[in-house]
Amino acid sequence: TVANQSSMSEFLLLGLPIRPEQQGVFFALFLGVYLTTVLGNLLIILLIRLDSLLHTPMYFFLSHLALTDITFSSVTVPKMLMIMQTKHKSIPYAGCLSQTYFFILLADLDSFLITSMAYDRYVAICHPLHYTTIMSQSVCVTLVLGSWLIACACALLHTLLLARLSFCADTTIPYFFCDLAALLKLSCSDTSLNQLVIFTAGLTAIMLPFVCILVSYGHIGATILRVPSAKGICKALSTCGSHLSVVTLYYGTIIGVYFLPSSNSTNDSNIIASVMYTVVTPMLNPFIYSLRNKDMKGALRKLLSK
Repeated sequence: TVANQSSMSEFLLLGLPIRPEQQGVFFALFLGVYLTTVLGNLLIILLIRLDSLLHTPMYFFLSHLALTDITFSSVTVPKMLMIMQTKHKSIPYAGCLSQTYFFILLADLDSFLITSMAYDRYVAICHPLHYTTIMSQSVCVTLVLGSWLIACACALLHTLLLARLSFCADTTIPYFFCDLAALLKLSCSDTSLNQLVIFTAGLTAIMLPFVCILVSYGHIGATILRVPSAKGICKALSTCGSHLSVVTLYYGTIIGVYFLPSSNSTNDSNIIASVMYTVVTPMLNPFIYSLRNKDMKGALRKLLSK
């Protein structure tokens, strides 16, 4: 039996594979993580707005990343918490499509912003004398606008291609959000075009930025090692190491879920990987990129002393 999209009214989200007696603990845990994500990122935006010392390209990108992270986790986590608490698992067809759209938009935007930040660090460390001319305000605004436009175009393309599919009678999504790959598995239509677009757009929005980040940090590492000083190397390792750990967690889990063949990965391991990049990374970003940073700590002290 085939239910066309016109007659399709809702999907069922199974949520996380948690035993009933553990629901309360996990609800508290994810609520805590979500509130930390929202408040931590809001604090970053506030500090950057209030402190004129932080009106630099790096913090301009960071404030956009913080805003993206708040929205990114807000697309999936509140619904997941609602499913845990109320056991109300249905999501309307239109709601599912919009969740997919915003999820792809913000995941891609996150990817492009992290890449812009890596490029900014590359210019600052490898071409310090030309930094102010290369990273001018217009270049920064262009990078952010470009990130938004490409992310919107990718998300719209995926969502429009998804909207033309018909779905089978079974509309149960074994996930905690309307994941594109999971939706394609439920479809009765030919999804080869969708799969092709996931692969090509995915290369543009995920693999290409990931390679750019690795190249940037490679150059940064080479530049620091050319003029070795114990203090410089320690500082670089602490900054670049923490950045790279978040980057690896974010891209590694996305690549694992979307680009590696699904036959050898169980649904549970995909769900754990999805939790990593939808819930954990947005919480870690503010701590990794800013709260270990003396300018940010100074801005926070100034704010508290007021």
